[in-house]
Amino acid sequence: MESRVAALFAHVREHAENRPGVYRMLGPSNEVLYVGKSVRVRTRLLSYFRAEEHEKAAEIIAHAHRLEWEYTPSEFAALLHEFRLIKSQRPLYNVEHKRDRGHCFIHLTREAVPRLRVVSRATGESGDYYGPFHGRSAVSDVVRAVSDLLELRDCAADTPMRLADQGLLFPLKQEPLCMRGQLSRCLAPCASGCTHAEYSARVAQARAFLEGTSDTPLTLLRERMAMAARRLQFEYAAELRDRAERLELMRGWVVELSRMLKRLTFVYAVPGYGGDDRVYVVRRGSVRAELPAPFTTEQQHALEATAREIFERPEPETLGFRAHEAQEVMLIARWFRLHPEALPEMPCPTEAPSC
Repeated sequence: MESRVAALFAHVREHAENRPGVYRMLGPSNEVLYVGKSVRVRTRLLSYFRAEEHEKAAEIIAHAHRLEWEYTPSEFAALLHEFRLIKSQRPLYNVEHKRDRGHCFIHLTREAVPRLRVVSRATGESGDYYGPFHGRSAVSDVVRAVSDLLELRDCAADTPMRLADQGLLFPLKQEPLCMRGQLSRCLAPCASGCTHAEYSARVAQARAFLEGTSDTPLTLLRERMAMAARRLQFEYAAELRDRAERLELMRGWVVELSRMLKRLTFVYAVPGYGGDDRVYVVRRGSVRAELPAPFTTEQQHALEATAREIFERPEPETLGFRAHEAQEVMLIARWFRLHPEALPEMPCPTEAPSC
């Protein structure tokens, strides 16, 4: 192993340059062990050989049989390329791309009878992801309240569903499979308590709330709170008031997230190494196109046409993302949070996409 590591070290010293880029560590069968990026590739790779024995870098280099790297025009380009390589190649030692343990997502599952749940990250599981939000406990309380108010199921994915319009040959009276169903806090799709259309209507209300276009759960909660007060159930009314405050907080988060996404829509010009400047067309926190920086009038017109087509392309202004979309939005948002000077003061209008 020592001779192999020594050969890798010599290869890096002789060939690698201190330029922005992405590197890959490969195993004995050319499997990708690790993907990383750096503004100075040579310095970063050499640091692996100085790592202490107990460190992750030392473990990676001990298993590596080959090192590859490619240069990129800038750190931003390296960030994007690293992200996409990790998503496509799923290296063994990249457990998760830049995991942010302070965030969580609300996952609206894509099942025949969907559920709302709180997850730590946007995975490849089908459905829509809303977030990222801070504070898993508070978000869990909100999801529980919305599920109760709209009577959505929260049972396990493998719970058998028997909707009222499934056309059973011999329909039987069934009892709900959980306490929420028995207490009428769930539509009980497991026991023919609702039709597919009835349940889908409640899911649509949940989606609208999470996208900031409806306050139905909050309205229902306030009605219950007022009724409890009229019945002199003050302790219960206070509990409902606390839930309403959490829902109000969630609505505030949704509004702020919507503003952030609108702000992350512009053309981003990035100076590149050796004059390899690039331009990125960003819409709602996702890079939609990458082009060389224009140097002629013709190239400028081509850039403007591309940006205009992307900005004017009809697409739903929702806050729900697929898993890979949510991860890229977090990546781009983090970049501009760390580089606020690069973020335009106002989002780029569709009629002037070259701003």
